[in-house]
Formats: sequence, C-alpha cells, structure tokens
Amino acid sequence: MVSSYASPSAGLPGQMDLHTGRATFTEAYALIPRGVMRDIVTSCLPHWRDTRLWVIARPMSGFAETFSQYIVEVSPGGGSERPEDNPGAEGVLFVVSGQMTVTIEGKTHLLEAGGYAFLPPGCAWSLVNKSTETVRFHWVRKRYEAVEGIATPAAFVSSDNDQPIRWMPDTNERWGTTRFVEPDDVRHDMHVNIVTLEPGAVIPFEETHVMEHGLYVLEGKAVYRLNRDWVEVEAGDFMWLRAFCPQACYAGPERFRYLLYKDVNRHAKLPF
Repeated sequence: MVSSYASPSAGLPGQMDLHTGRATFTEAYALIPRGVMRDIVTSCLPHWRDTRLWVIARPMSGFAETFSQYIVEVSPGGGSERPEDNPGAEGVLFVVSGQMTVTIEGKTHLLEAGGYAFLPPGCAWSLVNKSTETVRFHWVRKRYEAVEGIATPAAFVSSDNDQPIRWMPDTNERWGTTRFVEPDDVRHDMHVNIVTLEPGAVIPFEETHVMEHGLYVLEGKAVYRLNRDWVEVEAGDFMWLRAFCPQACYAGPERFRYLLYKDVNRHAKLPF
C-alpha cells in the first residue's frame, strides 16, 4: 500500500486571507490545524544543520506530560551527527516526504515516505539528507521508563508499506491499526502506530483511557469527538489529548489515517 502523507503548508498566508482558523486549546485537548504550521512558528535545534522543525507537542504539567513530537524538515545536505542530547530519551522517526539516510549503531538505512525507525535510549544514531529534495519526518520522543528485569528494546527500522493493517474484529475491515510493535511486548513503554478508517467507518464509542495521545492526520478528513466537542479535522491537522479525554470518530468520504502516539505498559506514577 503506497500512501501520500500530509505535511505542513509552511510559507505564510496572504494578508487578505480571512481569520477563520480552527486552532483550539482546552483543558482536555488541543487542535493545531495545518493552516497554522507556518514559517513563523518553526524552530531550530543544537547540532542540526540546514534543519527546522515545528514543535507540535511538548510535556506540560497538568496537560499531556509524557512526550514531545516534532515535524522536522531537513534540506539537502542537512542533518546531524549528534541528533539527541538526552541519553534517557527513546524516539520514533516517521518519514512523510522525501528520503533520508539514518545510521543506527553503525548500520545505514535509507528511509523514504512511510519509513519508520525506533531508537532506544542511549542509541548511537545520525541522520543526513543525501538527496536533492527536502525531507520531512515526525520525531516522537519519550523518556524511557526502565524496569528491573525487563530488557530495553533494540533499535529497528520498518515501513508503513511493509506492515499489514490489523483490522478490529467485526468491522468488515473498515477500522484497523498498522502496528510496528506488538501490544504485549512490555519492553516498549510507548506505541507509535497508524490508525486507518475506511470511508464512512466509525470508532463507535467514546474511548476514555489513561493513555495520552498525539494524533497527526496523514490522509483524509473526519469528524472527531474530543471531550465534549465534535471537531472536523483534515490531513495535516494535529490533535493532542491529555489522559482520559473522551474520543470517537466518524470518517469522511475518503480513507482517513493518522499517526498515533500513546504511552503504555507501565505502572501509573505515584506521588510517594
């Protein structure tokens, strides 16, 4: 399955454009629509060259606290030999356009659109864009929660194009998940998967759970339930959900897909 993935519009809107954006920040969720991911809100990182990024999630006390998520844009020749400055951080890279060369523990991989890499904490890795086109990718980061007697998972690379969609039971193959990690593999304390809903498919109940979420819409459009609101979303939008925010979905007239982060497989932190 070959897909085309959304990425930020960049640039700046015209001075005569109407101010009718959908950006929303509430006590339970945030919606960052594609139209606000412009040049003026990009940032840079230490030890990265010819690179800029949109920070679309970061830990915030009282909101979503477990992860950060960037959309990174690397120009030809750009990249980093020192990409991660936190030895306790694990990461996932997911390419939405272009191609990049990632070297992990001395082994080199070419990742194109749909390419996926898991990077455990303390992993030695580097990234360079050797192509003539700009590459864009998501970078999801989380502080790994080590558990005595449980091994840290190894690095691996994969691709959306190589993994099957695992359909939910009794949905006639209309709602499913592309999984890059098995759900019962307790070495992993986060999942970054892709959820697919075929045209008109639904998530037919209000999911309400402890996991935090980042949902970046890769394709299509839908009406998504966020806490008490039904919100129309489209390719390129990002939804950021704190723990226990109710959610449900009605997919639109085309296939609807999103990149999904959630924290899993660990005890809830106690204050004593």
